[in-house]
Amino acid sequence: MNLLALEFPPVNHLFDWPTLWFEDTPFALNKVGLTYLFAMVVTIAIFWFAGAKRNRMVPAGVQHVAESGVNFVEESVVMQTIGPDGKKFMPFLTTMFFFILFSNITEVIPFWQFPANSRMAMPLTLALLVWVLYNFQGVKHQGLFGYLKNSIFPPGVPIALYVIVAPIEFVSTFIVRPFSLAIRLWANMVAGHLLLVTFAILSATMWGSGGLGYGGALVLSFPMLILMTGFEILVSVLQAFIFTILTAVYIGGSMHPEH
Repeated sequence: MNLLALEFPPVNHLFDWPTLWFEDTPFALNKVGLTYLFAMVVTIAIFWFAGAKRNRMVPAGVQHVAESGVNFVEESVVMQTIGPDGKKFMPFLTTMFFFILFSNITEVIPFWQFPANSRMAMPLTLALLVWVLYNFQGVKHQGLFGYLKNSIFPPGVPIALYVIVAPIEFVSTFIVRPFSLAIRLWANMVAGHLLLVTFAILSATMWGSGGLGYGGALVLSFPMLILMTGFEILVSVLQAFIFTILTAVYIGGSMHPEH
């Protein structure tokens, strides 16, 4: 196998997709936008059809998927971070979990092979939405000055340390949080996409080189590609869960400052 035959596409080509339809119009649509439309439609369809079959005594098919998702978000996210008061956020958190999951999982769909959240726009949009929501809840439950006081001057900290702690808490709560939330999701999906592309190119190059390349592809690169694909499925689910549970943590913290 000639390693010089390896041709990796420029990184920007992996994340910059040309317009598919309606070019030069406000409705221009590329692969990124199409992926988000797919995630939105599938999320709506799951709960639409599950709701239509809600009278079934034993959940099956799409109803089972929807109820399992709702129970998972309720037990593993809401009750663990906010408590019973957080049940009113169930529709928002459940929708967010499924939308992010389906936006990620397209990374491993054959011939699609692109996670929409490897572009920063939507992760940042969702993070800013979360920022508005948890700050609104903080002001609503504590009042403006009470929320600022509890956020910047956490109880239990010696007064002498407030000179150091207060600026850190202000920056962390009101500036860093949305960006860390967005960057965590974006960076993980970018890294996973690059790894899958790398092993896919290695597999194709080894297989196309003939001779020892066949053995290298079968023994090394192709098994690693399968392994990384399975790992990226796990990462797609995990990142949707992390984004959702951190959202719940921020909302719970703004509603219950003592936590």
